[in-house]
Amino acid sequence: MPPRPLLLCLLALLSGTAAAQPASRWAAADGPVPGPARSIGGTSLGCIAGAEALPPEGPGWQVVRLSRNRNWGHPSLIAALRQLAGRARAAGLPDLWIGDLGQPRGGPMPFGHASHQIGLDADIWLDLSPKPLVPARARENIPERSLVLADQSMADPHLFTPAHARLIRMAAELPGVDRIFVNHGIKRSLCAAHAGEPWLRLVRPWRGHDSHMHIRLRCPPGSPECRDQPPVPAGDGCDAGLDWWLTPDARSPARVGPPGPPPRLPASCAGLLGAR
Repeated sequence: MPPRPLLLCLLALLSGTAAAQPASRWAAADGPVPGPARSIGGTSLGCIAGAEALPPEGPGWQVVRLSRNRNWGHPSLIAALRQLAGRARAAGLPDLWIGDLGQPRGGPMPFGHASHQIGLDADIWLDLSPKPLVPARARENIPERSLVLADQSMADPHLFTPAHARLIRMAAELPGVDRIFVNHGIKRSLCAAHAGEPWLRLVRPWRGHDSHMHIRLRCPPGSPECRDQPPVPAGDGCDAGLDWWLTPDARSPARVGPPGPPPRLPASCAGLLGAR
């Protein structure tokens, strides 16, 4: 083993190398690092080895915007999406549009997301209109439609149906789900109809997410460097805290610059871009 000062220098160099790799380089990786699947770091600061691709289409789903090459994730995420699509299909729902998962080696993205970096996040569009199999090229420019009222107080009752609630519940009840993000107006409508139901605890309000839900899994076995978020609070989330999202502070959050240097990717991510 190198002397301690040299070891510390090497670790600092690796960490600095990982931090210096811009999002464009992570996006340029066209395939995964081979070997066992490992999610490394946290969902907003990490990477993944051994990622698996979700096929462009399958029983109950069609991936949109394939040109982004963001249909990659940990095998546990791919299995969960297959399971969700199968359950939705068995319940009589149409094919699911599946949006971004992550990049082949994870890492930061040049646009669109701060998270989705370790292969445990996926966006499922809340478009439950009947849909035939659409050619991949035509799925590049499918518009998203908000399901929330203009004032964001609730989901639009003309657009948000019990079928949407069933789909969100199916997702929340998947094995390994840590939380699901939806617009707070959708959460408020779910609370009006399903308050007290255990699955609702995992459905969390967040900005945007008015046309899709964001599924996040817990760190899977075999990923010791993966870092989960703190657990979601107890209860169904239908308390007074939900009203905060309608306050001026929530609607126009203050923009605060970072107090110091940007956070660094885990040192273990440093070698992933050059691996073959």
